[in-house]
Amino acid sequence: MKSVSFNFRQHIKGQLTTLATLWRLERRDGLVMAFTDFDEDIFFNNIQYKASGGYTPSAVETNSGLAVDNLNIQSIIDHESIKEEDIRAGVYDYAAVEILLVNYKDLSMGSLIQRNGILGEVTSGRVAFEAELRGMTQPFSQKIGRVYTAACQANLGDARCKVNLTPFTFNGTVSSVTDNRRFNTSLTNDDNYFNGGLLTWMSGPNLGLKMEVKTSTLQNGFIELQQQMIYPVSIGDTFSVYKGCDKTDATCKAGFNNIVNFRGFPYVPGRDKLYGK
Repeated sequence: MKSVSFNFRQHIKGQLTTLATLWRLERRDGLVMAFTDFDEDIFFNNIQYKASGGYTPSAVETNSGLAVDNLNIQSIIDHESIKEEDIRAGVYDYAAVEILLVNYKDLSMGSLIQRNGILGEVTSGRVAFEAELRGMTQPFSQKIGRVYTAACQANLGDARCKVNLTPFTFNGTVSSVTDNRRFNTSLTNDDNYFNGGLLTWMSGPNLGLKMEVKTSTLQNGFIELQQQMIYPVSIGDTFSVYKGCDKTDATCKAGFNNIVNFRGFPYVPGRDKLYGK
């Protein structure tokens, strides 16, 4: 049951209401953004909710069981607040969202919490974006348990893998650019050394952003990323990148001398073995 003040409850029951919706978003990097569908800014609970970034919600669906509550939010892309480049870069993925209902003529009545959750899939066009808000029961819909696969299930360098990435990490500088995905560098590592590795930009417009490496070659230190970077890649931009891992037991043993921590099951019989004669 949702709790509201007595005065707010009486106001909602009235024939004429003066309600406004507030939504507060907190990104994983700690940045807090707040907006309202009212035509003026609203200052509530020490937060300034901006009217310039109004939004249009879908119908709010609430379930009494453990089914996930869903809500879609549509809003404009405002270069002073929400930028298309940031959406494409994934900075809003899994952001925490709180949606409130208030009486804009008497904020002392308090608020009614309509929804708490996290952002799921976010899609954008040239002037607007749409975000899926997932309810707090979303984690209960996830499958829990270990899956048996031939490939390693750990990420290179994490707590389960335990590989020290320092000896396999190199700093480089962009020497020439084909596009935001392909460029030459100062690196002198062997062909395919960084295939599957992770590149982190240390300077330039993409500072702090990361992208997986698709291919790398010794000639001209060429690197091709899995996807284009959001912002332009320019000559002189610096980055760090570490060696890739194809998650096979052979690479774990020969490439990293880490077979003791291998998290795959390459010798478990597969379906062909079970059904074969």
